[in-house]
Amino acid sequence: MASRKAPSSRSARLERTTKETSIRVALDLDGDGSFRGATGVAFFDHMLVLLARHGALSLEVQAKGDLDVECHHTVEDVGLAFGTVLAQAAGDKKGIRRYGHAVVPMEEALCECALDFCGRPFLHFGATFERPMIENYATEVTEDFFRAVANTAGLTLHLDCRRGRNAHHIVEGLFKAFARALRESVSADPRLTDVPSTKGVL
Repeated sequence: MASRKAPSSRSARLERTTKETSIRVALDLDGDGSFRGATGVAFFDHMLVLLARHGALSLEVQAKGDLDVECHHTVEDVGLAFGTVLAQAAGDKKGIRRYGHAVVPMEEALCECALDFCGRPFLHFGATFERPMIENYATEVTEDFFRAVANTAGLTLHLDCRRGRNAHHIVEGLFKAFARALRESVSADPRLTDVPSTKGVL
């Protein structure tokens, strides 16, 4: 088995346990695009694979939740944990680009993400789904996942589906657009040595 790269200084880990879920997340912003783990929701696992690959992250998520109720608690709590480690891994944000933007086509769907890693949580979510379920994944929890990430990471996050029909393509396009925008926002700008804000702090 190939050895994994040692975590960079921009990495973080978290274990989060409630009466509804048990979550373990590890994140490296300077990763190799790999994902390890399982949540019990296969389609959501697929989205996390895409998030790691297109975000150039190393991401590990192990989750056990009350899937006999539904997937909402598991997906949302993974979002809360991911956002928390994202903020921790970014640290003081010195030298990062801060802003990220991506437009991603996924066949008939066209999805866009614009984000500001500024410490001010906000989510605009402009996507609707004709299909309520993809296997045991409720499409409406896509918004809940990104709201949880925005709130705990401190992101101003705008996600839109400009057009689309297939729920799978729309959700996938949103995750890919977010991943690409996040990758840009946390990347280093060699011209910056301080926090990218006139206030001196983010």
